[in-house]
Amino acid sequence: MKAVHFGAGNIGRGFIGLLLHEAGYEVVFADVNADLIDAIGSADSYDVHEVGEGGRTKTVTGFRAINSSVDEDALVREIATADIVTTAIGPNVLRFVAPVIAKGLLAREPDASRLAVMACENAISATDILAAEIRSAAGERSSDVDARAVFANTAVDRIVPGQDPSAGIDVTVETFCEWVIESGPFAGSVPEIPGATFVDALGPYIERKLYTVNTGHATAAYAGFAAGHGRIAESFADPAVRDLVERVLRETSALLVAKHELDPSQQDAYREKILARFANDALPDTVVRVGRQPLRKLSRNERFIGPAAQLAERGMLTDDLVEAVGLALRFDVEEDPESVELQKLRRETTPAEFVGKVTGLPADHPLTPSLVQVVSAP
Repeated sequence: MKAVHFGAGNIGRGFIGLLLHEAGYEVVFADVNADLIDAIGSADSYDVHEVGEGGRTKTVTGFRAINSSVDEDALVREIATADIVTTAIGPNVLRFVAPVIAKGLLAREPDASRLAVMACENAISATDILAAEIRSAAGERSSDVDARAVFANTAVDRIVPGQDPSAGIDVTVETFCEWVIESGPFAGSVPEIPGATFVDALGPYIERKLYTVNTGHATAAYAGFAAGHGRIAESFADPAVRDLVERVLRETSALLVAKHELDPSQQDAYREKILARFANDALPDTVVRVGRQPLRKLSRNERFIGPAAQLAERGMLTDDLVEAVGLALRFDVEEDPESVELQKLRRETTPAEFVGKVTGLPADHPLTPSLVQVVSAP
């Protein structure tokens, strides 16, 4: 069995690539980072160090690497004979890998089994986004794409911090991981991935993860940055930061329980488990890494505006989420292009214009007045 994975970075090697290896797949990593691809290509193995309670080291073998920016033909051949294609590259990059996936699909033998395509991104329905881009790239042969591929959305969860430069291609991660995949598209014949969970309805899992893990993590980052902290664990040890994170996640939990009819006690237990993960002092994660790309994180369907808008539409409380948005507005990191653009927009637009442009909410949305007010604050 063979899997082609786009994104040879820390998440690709320390999470998706690891689970595919453990499932018995030969993993072909594809990336545009020439130095990283050379390092992976010259190695026979790499270690994944799981830190925290029950932590252990796992060794990954049986992988190869392709520089997708210079060796497209080789990548097309790999996709044409693969069983699975996965991504961990960021939702905004999916459109750039779609054309080569389309070429690989169209190069498959007509009688080959359908290729399982799964985007493993921190975004709702990321595989649907990728599938649309692949069909567009295939042009008149878009129907052949659907005949040769199965597209399944996923929800992924593992904290993979920034790594020590001296680690080489080894990766340090937390012990917890969760890869949930919708089973419906496979029509009863799901791929062999023992480390993944297949479910009939993925929506609740995606929003539970995005509105708990990602919302909480980003809140700890922005509140910690504003308080002058450097690491997430240090930030979360600050009582004021922890209090805000807990309040924010109580609001998102209220939405998840109301919308998806989750068991309140089970959601409370899940939330407490996530809070404990943020406190893992063995993870050297920084507030700058977790807080980067604030414009994406403040967009319409993302971790702050997504739940806050739904809460406002239901007439439920959003005060703590709006407070977290206010702290995100103070994220000012010169090395992060989105942070620079965020501050530029704050200087050059009115609060109402800023809210409309960044969040995508109309002026008459029930959440908009609160956001305009927080943007107006000095």
